Amino acid sequence: MATATKEYDYSVRDRKGKLVTGRLEAPDEAALVQKLRGMGYVPVSVRQANTGMNRELNLPGGNRVTTKDLAVMSRQFATMINSGLSLLRALSILADQTESKALAKTLGEVRDTVETGQSLSSALAQHPKVFPPLMINMCRAGEVGGFLDTVLLQIAENMEAEVRLRSKIKSAMTYPVVVFVIAILAVVGMLLFIVPVFEKMFKDLGGTLPAPTRFLVFLSDLMTVLAPVGLVAGIAGYVLWNRVKNQERVRVVVDPLKLRIPVFGNLFRKVAISRFTRNLGTMMRSGVPILQSLEIVGETSGNVVIRDAARAVEESVRRGDSLAGPLAQHKVFPPMVVQMLAVGEDTGAMDTMLEKISDFYDQEVEATTDALTSLIEPIMIAALGGVVGGMIIALYMPIFGMYDLIQ
Repeated sequence: MATATKEYDYSVRDRKGKLVTGRLEAPDEAALVQKLRGMGYVPVSVRQANTGMNRELNLPGGNRVTTKDLAVMSRQFATMINSGLSLLRALSILADQTESKALAKTLGEVRDTVETGQSLSSALAQHPKVFPPLMINMCRAGEVGGFLDTVLLQIAENMEAEVRLRSKIKSAMTYPVVVFVIAILAVVGMLLFIVPVFEKMFKDLGGTLPAPTRFLVFLSDLMTVLAPVGLVAGIAGYVLWNRVKNQERVRVVVDPLKLRIPVFGNLFRKVAISRFTRNLGTMMRSGVPILQSLEIVGETSGNVVIRDAARAVEESVRRGDSLAGPLAQHKVFPPMVVQMLAVGEDTGAMDTMLEKISDFYDQEVEATTDALTSLIEPIMIAALGGVVGGMIIALYMPIFGMYDLIQ
């Protein structure tokens, strides 16, 4: 009877010390290691290949590495490097202990790349979908300057601040979104399931229904047609939006509109300014050249208005002009920000000034989200109560005259 074999992915060193990867079949790992040694290789890693029934089921979004994952990883990485651990050992530990499977796999690949003699920044740059340009360029600056551990701490602080900022935004948006969804579901449910019951009862009794009740019955009949169409259109719209939302022609229209939305536009503007100033200050403090920093932070700001402003500043600095001057021509930046940057240029403390601006707008975002939550809660409750209450009154108005209809 033939011995069952499995497929294994392996990494080995050849006689010249070059890292070689491949896939072989063997009864078990021990047999594969022995086979590789017989071929003159020094095994580095052996793992069972994910093929056929062994392949992991990946749910949508399950392989996404979040900013929180990168923040935790950067903090642990900096601690280990600062404690004297070698780069390879630190990467191996991170790959083993991270909770994100996608990040663990990527860190393993980064470790293998570094082991071949390439720099950490070059290894990170091979995974642009996982590691943002800001992180790659800061690591490159830390390698050149010999302060990689300090740079990793700055990356961790930057990403932790980004995580806090996003959580504040979510806290402001979660309540109104949940209440709005509940209101929609309640209205649709009443129109589809409750109103038809009352409509049948009213028809059996005869008589003329009040105008509000007739309008509600009309909406109920319309909803039986629109609900399936709306559901399909909503799903299709969501899928389409996820595909086109990052396209340039869409962003140049949508991003400026975000800043003009009543109530929330001011919040989006403060978030964009905070992200821009924090990223620029972090990169300048890490030794990344100013032109390269401006190019990167413009893309990471999340808004084309800020990005265009960063490009204008980049061209100004390239010509030898000031950094703060072009920002005054973009209304998205308040005069206070422009003046503080001008002072930072004059005193040579631009990174410190950018950090102060970022801290200020982080506090502004927190205060704005608290104010929005306090304002939206009573408005949403009143709106939900008014809609549902109005529908109930419209349904019960004919019942008030039911005695006359029975007579």
